[in-house]
Amino acid sequence: MASSNWGYDDKNGPEQWGKLYPIANGNKQSPIDIKTSETKHDTSLKPISISYDPATAKEIINVGHSFHVNYEDNDNRSVLRGGPLSESYRLCQFHFHWGSTNDYGSEHTVDGVKYSGEFHLVHWNSTKYSSFAEAISQANGLAIIGVLMKNKRAPFTNFDPSTLLPSSLDYWTYSGSLTHPPLYESVTWIICKDSISISPEQLAQFRSLLSTIEGDKAVPIQQNHRPPQPLKGRVVRASF
Repeated sequence: MASSNWGYDDKNGPEQWGKLYPIANGNKQSPIDIKTSETKHDTSLKPISISYDPATAKEIINVGHSFHVNYEDNDNRSVLRGGPLSESYRLCQFHFHWGSTNDYGSEHTVDGVKYSGEFHLVHWNSTKYSSFAEAISQANGLAIIGVLMKNKRAPFTNFDPSTLLPSSLDYWTYSGSLTHPPLYESVTWIICKDSISISPEQLAQFRSLLSTIEGDKAVPIQQNHRPPQPLKGRVVRASF
């Protein structure tokens, strides 16, 4: 949940996070800039296997810095397997990152190129979190107006998020972190090489969501992305 001690403004944004969360300066922070000439093709990487049950979709909630679509994750009805993973990971939620204008907003960049937004499918198992992300995303039909204000929630049912993924699931993968506090360095990132589309109208709808901090008036969530962090010797592997 968002709290008043961090956000995306100058006073509490990514440049300030290290004061409260020293791991912000750690060795495995995310996002990163993917330099394609320095990635390593790894023939041991498996194809990604996705099996999502639309019936596990539960609710959409405005968390104050984004909106989350939550899924039931008490069994293996919606899981991610394969890729660099040795076990099954359960889908627990998805969310988006965006910018104040349409020419930036993604967290990961590719050869320095910024995309309009980024779509994160968040999975977990008992040993670690796994985020499955892609460079740019679309949001056809997401009913986010019903959760305009922070902490508002609404039912969100019968939705298969794999419909938002590109047709090719070629990917890059690396060891990283959550991209917002608490910034835990326990994420296996799987980032689709191919981007998908999002309309200016959809991006405008994201920016219409309101973030409220007690005592402050409601303000729109204009942007909610962290800039790329130093790679610090990590290798980005490619499935292709």
